[in-house]
Amino acid sequence: MGESDESRLGTAEPLGSADRAPEEPAKPKESKQPEEPAAADEVDENEKAPGGKKGRPKKKKGSGLLETLMYVLGGVVVALLVHTFLLQSFWIPSESMQNTLLVNDYVVVNKLAYKLGPVERGDIVVFKGWNGEDTIKRVIGVGGDHVKCCDAKHRITVNGTPLDEEGKYLYPGARPSDREFDITVPKGRLWLMGDHRNNSADSRFYTDDGHQGTISEDDVTGRAFLRYWPLNRISLLSRPDTFSAVR
Repeated sequence: MGESDESRLGTAEPLGSADRAPEEPAKPKESKQPEEPAAADEVDENEKAPGGKKGRPKKKKGSGLLETLMYVLGGVVVALLVHTFLLQSFWIPSESMQNTLLVNDYVVVNKLAYKLGPVERGDIVVFKGWNGEDTIKRVIGVGGDHVKCCDAKHRITVNGTPLDEEGKYLYPGARPSDREFDITVPKGRLWLMGDHRNNSADSRFYTDDGHQGTISEDDVTGRAFLRYWPLNRISLLSRPDTFSAVR
């Protein structure tokens, strides 16, 4: 999970003023040598231009170009800083998070989210996946959680609390899981699953990888908090209420 010139206005002084001192009577003209005319490019800084505005030296052509380049450079630097430390955009290429995220949706990821606080159950996160590529899934269990499939009603449980996923974020018609698992998530790691469980290769498929299918929190890029494209699908990605009951 991106980012004007302002022209200063001079204040015009009036050509005449009611509080100006009266002019002294004209004195007899003295004969003197005519002064040489001033060069065309010499302007008295106190001389007033037509309309009462003070004359100004002409702006050099190169200065406008330099200002433009400085604005562009500043914008690039800001964009790089934002991309590196704060926000990053990601494109959704698969169906694993339907219907929360559809193919060709774009999301914004907050890269500072877990620098300031812990990863929480229900968060949608981008992370370096099991194949080393950027992957997006929902956090089901955090370090220390006991995650199991399934109870008598075929619901996933976390620390014994069943998750009410249907009608919330689970893909319509999909079961919480067709694979059974019984995992205690190691400290500092996460158990992740897609919202479309029938089309998501997630933690359930990697339980023999030496980490029980979990992902290290250090591999998390950040939390997806906004779906911004297409425009008719703009929405904040919030944490479902069902996770608030888990202890």
